[in-house]
Amino acid sequence: MKYYIGLDGGGTKTKCILTDENLSVLSESTGDASNFLIKGAEIVSGTILGLLKDVTNSAGMQISDVESVVLGTTGAGRRSNAETMESAFTDLLEQENIELKNFIVDSDARIALEGAFSGKPGSILIAGTGSIMFGKDKFGTIHRVGGFGRFIGDEGSGFYLGRLGLTAAAKQMDGRGGKTILTEMLAEKFDINDSAKLITEVYTNSFDIASVAPLVIAAAEMGDKICAGIIESQSNELADHIGAMMTLLQEDVLKLSLIGGTITTDNHYAKVFREKVTGRFSNLVIAEPELPPALGAVVMARDHSG
Repeated sequence: MKYYIGLDGGGTKTKCILTDENLSVLSESTGDASNFLIKGAEIVSGTILGLLKDVTNSAGMQISDVESVVLGTTGAGRRSNAETMESAFTDLLEQENIELKNFIVDSDARIALEGAFSGKPGSILIAGTGSIMFGKDKFGTIHRVGGFGRFIGDEGSGFYLGRLGLTAAAKQMDGRGGKTILTEMLAEKFDINDSAKLITEVYTNSFDIASVAPLVIAAAEMGDKICAGIIESQSNELADHIGAMMTLLQEDVLKLSLIGGTITTDNHYAKVFREKVTGRFSNLVIAEPELPPALGAVVMARDHSG
């Protein structure tokens, strides 16, 4: 029997799972955040090693008994960054005189993709604060659409909805745009009641722009034409992501799993988006993830070890 470990890392916590080759969970543990771009690769290496010790000790095993370990975490989308984390962890293992056959770092989105369809072809659309789409074709090739960040991308995300909402409010305050009830909502919730306060909050006080997204969605549901236009345009943007992915994957049926609170919670935007894409794409199937991201990391670990 062979054993594998998958870790789902993020900005607040890291989940670690030890399984056998049949994906039966033998033990699991949760530790601190593992965004090494913020916390540092050395600190995160210590966190990861502690988790590996926890799960192997609980199963009466040694780390050296494990065939492969995959860490999927925030900040590892670029290969150069992932290699930095891999190198730091390998150095720590050498210092501790611990043998480990394989240790691979990849993005949290990649392990979510592998988990969603148990390693089979499919795609995931992530729309939370930001937005990005990943897909895996029948040859095992990974494709990406979007993910260009808040300056030149993130269309359809909470940040983009919030930004467009604030722009609409700014235009009304200036007399350059139509009236939107969003301005009243901003005053009530954030005490932003004039252009000076809006500028100060955004450019001086690091205002959370994505926090305006729920107000935009609520205003649109209440019949606000400007916010309804934002919802319409941004749901179109997400639909365009799907269309581009369909071209890349060349599948008769595109299996899609949705991730991120903007499009997975029961809200007006999510409903508009789902109605739009199911009407636009007859060969689209929206499905719940088959496995959680940590088990997606295990699937990657198993595939990597052969």
